[in-house]
Amino acid sequence: MSEPLPLIYLVRHGETAWTVSRQHTGLTDIPLTEAGERDAKRLGEHLRDLAGARVFTSPLQRARRTCELAGFGAGAVVDLDLVEWDYGDYEGLTSKQIRHQRPGWRLFQDGCPNGESIEQIGERADRVVARLRALDRNAVVFSSGHFSRVLAARWLGLPPADGRLFTLNTTTLSILGYEHDRSEPVLRLWNDARPGRE
Repeated sequence: MSEPLPLIYLVRHGETAWTVSRQHTGLTDIPLTEAGERDAKRLGEHLRDLAGARVFTSPLQRARRTCELAGFGAGAVVDLDLVEWDYGDYEGLTSKQIRHQRPGWRLFQDGCPNGESIEQIGERADRVVARLRALDRNAVVFSSGHFSRVLAARWLGLPPADGRLFTLNTTTLSILGYEHDRSEPVLRLWNDARPGRE
């Protein structure tokens, strides 16, 4: 009997003050809230059977702390490609504030001035996908919302801009995998908040 195909457990970091206020949080390195820490611990209880999985995390503290609280800090490898979108001039602003300055703006279409374009995010996601596809065992990946959405799109072979189709809440679990073989990437689970909430 053949070995089961590996699964990629994708975790969006826990709540921060800026996720509550809906401010774009790219490279600003802010901590989790108390609720975010509590949810990360709770999520870890549902992932404890993943001993032996490879673990990767964004270098930003919100992802690293979620990784630690979920019980995966000791074996985690920091991957610079997992960092959140660089929002440039729009860092710290809400979408409403941005659209007041630039009516009709859409992140996945327009990118950010003095930040990253959707093409640049797609290139980073492609590097991560290539590394994950080379694994022969399960992996747990801790990152941020918009980058993870682009990662899912690229996992499926969709254009980076199709990340707009995948909404993602804080402290959620998603699973990327395959159907019959490695030539058929699929989403096995998306945006599941139950493991991280009471």
